[in-house]
Amino acid sequence: MAKAKNKTTATAVSVEDFLNSVEPERKREEAFELDRLFRKVTGWQPRMWGPSIIGYGEYHYTYDSGREGDFLATGFSPRKAKHSIYIMPGYGNYGEILSRIGKHSIGKSCLYVNKLADIDLDVLTELIKFGLADLGKKYPVKPT
Repeated sequence: MAKAKNKTTATAVSVEDFLNSVEPERKREEAFELDRLFRKVTGWQPRMWGPSIIGYGEYHYTYDSGREGDFLATGFSPRKAKHSIYIMPGYGNYGEILSRIGKHSIGKSCLYVNKLADIDLDVLTELIKFGLADLGKKYPVKPT
């Protein structure tokens, strides 16, 4: 039986074109602000993953099940309702940082934020750095 492949893969879509298409305007402005922050924190150029995720860095994973693939190391998606911010090791060990970030909700590897004014961007910077360091302990992270 063939192994399942990732549904979300890197694409050649222009990050700038995608950001310019984000609606409404406030969400677009915040998406550009997040892009600047992720570029500054990581030092990497963004790349589109699937139709709506902007990723910085990438890593190759192999699970115990044998499934393997490539995925973004960190990034975000300016979704219609909320921004989704991706920290790939997940948020299980980041309770102390999350307690200081501001108004948010979380999923397994997603931090959901209604608007950037709801969170402390310095704490988000800290979270991105910690997430990349944790990911790098398990998988080699390559810059993009």
